[in-house]
Amino acid sequence: MPNILVVDDQEVVRYGTTLILQKSIDDAQVSEAGSFEDTLKILSTKKFDLVILDIDMPGGNNHQMLDVIRLRHPDIRILIFSSYDEQIFGWRYLEAGADGFLSKKTGIEEIKNAAKTLLRDEKYLSPTLKQTLLNNFTNKKSATNPIQRLSSRENNIMQLLIKGSSVAEIADKLSLQISTVSTYKKRIFEKLQVSNVIEMIEKVQLYS
Repeated sequence: MPNILVVDDQEVVRYGTTLILQKSIDDAQVSEAGSFEDTLKILSTKKFDLVILDIDMPGGNNHQMLDVIRLRHPDIRILIFSSYDEQIFGWRYLEAGADGFLSKKTGIEEIKNAAKTLLRDEKYLSPTLKQTLLNNFTNKKSATNPIQRLSSRENNIMQLLIKGSSVAEIADKLSLQISTVSTYKKRIFEKLQVSNVIEMIEKVQLYS
């Protein structure tokens, strides 16, 4: 009787994932948590075999969540279930201690496959991530570092964004118009092929 915990701040995602697991895994006992604080509380109540974890959670901090869970529950299997681009972030989270990475854009059958694979005490790699890793191995990281494409000003603004500065704060610090900083921020996102600051930070870490 596998015990599974689904962790996501979106109720509809928890509900749908729970239904999929209950219908596809015999005798599965599925619990839900909507924040990282609740996750730790629930994990302390009984032994779980698998945690399906969104990495963008209230009260959580990406890799740190993995570290905390691993420290307290070293034998638990962790499947990252994220809207982040798995080709960019999948391998990083596997290196950080996850047992699998699954995109929220995936289909129902792949969710079933991922959960069953981890419950067999195996690692899970999606077809997309397998191909990405194969390409990386073949190319031996021949691709250009996208951070090197940033100008000095863009790199400066990127560093301030990483430190948590707002657009208005950056504009004041660099004596620029807010609209100018917004344009720089948009250009940085385009060059790094990210859609938010969290993804930008992850990509910087990937190439650092």
